[in-house]
Amino acid sequence: MASCDHAQLEHPRRARRQHLQYSRQPVLASFWGDVLGMQRVQRLLRSVDRVQQRSRWLGFAFAVMRKFRDDNGGAHTTVIAYNAFFALFPLLLVVVTVLGFLLGRNSGFQQRLLGSAVAEFPIIGDQVRDNLHGLRGSGVGLVIGLVAFAWGARGLTQVTQHAMAEIWTIPGRQRPRFWARQVRGLLLLVVFAVGLAATSLLTWLGSYGGRAAAVALVNLAAAAAVNAGLFLLAFRVLTPQQIPTRQLLAGALVAGVAWQVLQAVGGYLVGHYLRHTSQVYGVFAIVLGLLFWLYLGARLTLYAAEVNVVAARRLWPRSLLQPPFTNTDLAAPVDLANHQQRRP
Repeated sequence: MASCDHAQLEHPRRARRQHLQYSRQPVLASFWGDVLGMQRVQRLLRSVDRVQQRSRWLGFAFAVMRKFRDDNGGAHTTVIAYNAFFALFPLLLVVVTVLGFLLGRNSGFQQRLLGSAVAEFPIIGDQVRDNLHGLRGSGVGLVIGLVAFAWGARGLTQVTQHAMAEIWTIPGRQRPRFWARQVRGLLLLVVFAVGLAATSLLTWLGSYGGRAAAVALVNLAAAAAVNAGLFLLAFRVLTPQQIPTRQLLAGALVAGVAWQVLQAVGGYLVGHYLRHTSQVYGVFAIVLGLLFWLYLGARLTLYAAEVNVVAARRLWPRSLLQPPFTNTDLAAPVDLANHQQRRP
């Protein structure tokens, strides 16, 4: 009788064990399937890693992207774009106010303005051009614009200098002091003014060359050369003095060409994203497009600065998956730790 009861109890237990065993099989199969899938992805990534480390150009490009990430380039880009936005709007107020005085006395200036760099600037240029007939000079607006521009421009120059020092991993105790940074900021504004005058002159000269393809190519090449020279001046002003000027050439050339390409396609990009929203959201869409444009410009500038650092210090190749580490991977944390040194 006891053996019969034991058999009856054993049967449900065996059934439960078999049920658990069968129910676990799909879970285990899914788990091992995921593991095998991850192993295949990892093998593919390691193959790509070997290719980019053996290729000079791919390895260099990947090292620039890794350096940008290590330096928190995204955060620097956002801060620069934010400060550029608050520097640009007061500058536009000043420009519009000055134009109000000038256009009141010289009606022919309107036509020259349409061919200038201000009128060709994406987003803002169209708005200025469409509202030229309503400009009026205002002394109060001029004063407010100048004060606001001075405040916004100072913030822009300071955060840009900080970003360059971070990119070059300059220790805090070796960075320029307060008044030296203010002087550098004023010099950067002079570079901006020279750039505006140079691009306006190129646009004015290009309007007399007709629409021939050869003339257009010459204008593009000249604009790229001017942009490269302006970026070199800006990098020289923003970068601490211990970095020689020859180490800034590569990034200036890349930035000059890339900026020209960005100007060529920037209007299309902004128009594509704002084509269906400009009529609905009005000024908000314009502001959003301007922020997008400034963010692209700031990101391009920082990537060009990273090109300078990677090329000057030969910071490639970098590994896509660790381990194993390359020699550059092992040296990167040391540089990041050294640049955290501060003045006592």
